[in-house]
Amino acid sequence: MNQRTMILNMPPDFSFWRTVLSHGWCTLQPFFLDRRRRRLLRVLQLDSQPVLAEMREQRDGKVRVGLCSPDPLAGRDRKAVKAAVAHILRSEESLGEFHRELARRDRRGRFAWVPRAKAGRLLRAPSFFEDMVKMICTTNCSWKATQRMVTGMVQKLGTRLDSDYCCFPSPEQLAGSTAGFLSREIGCGYRSGYLIELAERVATGRLPSADWVDLTGEEAHSRLLATKGIGPYAAGNLLKLLGRYDHLSLDSWVRPRFAAVHGLKRVPKDSAIERHYRPFGRWQGLVLWLDLTRDWFEDEDPQIP
Repeated sequence: MNQRTMILNMPPDFSFWRTVLSHGWCTLQPFFLDRRRRRLLRVLQLDSQPVLAEMREQRDGKVRVGLCSPDPLAGRDRKAVKAAVAHILRSEESLGEFHRELARRDRRGRFAWVPRAKAGRLLRAPSFFEDMVKMICTTNCSWKATQRMVTGMVQKLGTRLDSDYCCFPSPEQLAGSTAGFLSREIGCGYRSGYLIELAERVATGRLPSADWVDLTGEEAHSRLLATKGIGPYAAGNLLKLLGRYDHLSLDSWVRPRFAAVHGLKRVPKDSAIERHYRPFGRWQGLVLWLDLTRDWFEDEDPQIP
């Protein structure tokens, strides 16, 4: 294996560990989370070959990326890795406007911790296709079931780097499978047909995978809801990964979590939760998520679902 190191500059409002632990994607292959050493590993599929990227933060705030690949990386490969890491960590997005709006709308100062902690970036996959597949695998099941399904797809359908690491399957690789295989061998259940159809649409270009960021929030929301297997919960969460935070995405985890965080004896109606975050306007979905996950970072070894 060939090894190489890259050092990437990060913006002043960037927190590597908070971004990594922002939600459960960091525990879904081909991400691998090393809590003890505070590093995130990710297998990337380049045009030329797969590569393992080991990301960790340096004392100066820069991110060190150690690369391991079967063959030496060409210049275009290194550029592709840099672009993928920036996309995953969302390092090219500024939190300035969000933090300013939060300060202006947060009259009680409950969220003064957010800019101090440099919080607000949500980890995402290198491709929106992968984000969509994983989000479908979170619907109507436990987190352990989600991990099992995603691990199965990666290990059985993705391009292998070595005996331990595989890439996330491409749309073509997933489309080359069958609903029966996904159901029988990976345990995707009723989601199997949805996943095959999604992969086929992306692979054939009927669902373009590269123009999501150019859509307005409502255009993206409508397109997501028109995709089989994606309902309001999944669509709202996927919009967050596109940088659109208008939707709260209330589900069976969020509702009781809201009650617990706010010391309520009963789970409130959705309308009450919506009123609580409405003052934050187009940032309300992100404010809700930060509000409910703040204690994930209050100890040295935060646990997330």
